[in-house]
Amino acid sequence: MADSLNAFLFVGAMLFAIGALGVLIRRSLIVVLLSIELMLQGVNLTMGAFAVFNEDMGGYVLMLLSLTIAASESVVGLAILVVASRHVSELYSDRFKSLRW
Repeated sequence: MADSLNAFLFVGAMLFAIGALGVLIRRSLIVVLLSIELMLQGVNLTMGAFAVFNEDMGGYVLMLLSLTIAASESVVGLAILVVASRHVSELYSDRFKSLRW
């Protein structure tokens, strides 16, 4: 059982690392949003693996709530990007100076 837990933890850590690299390296806002979603899925996989390992239903509930919040976050983020793409021809993160305070 511990070997499979280690495998799930490794895959979750790799998903999180790939998402973090995508956020840090890429400039396109759509790719950054997808990378954030990939990071959240890595965390959810890790949370689900620990819930199975500890046989705890609270982990499943927390994972379900986290998936719901991640889905709503991506919907709101994509809606903002669609509205922003109507005013700007290119969606790069370094060109959005008007969104700062």
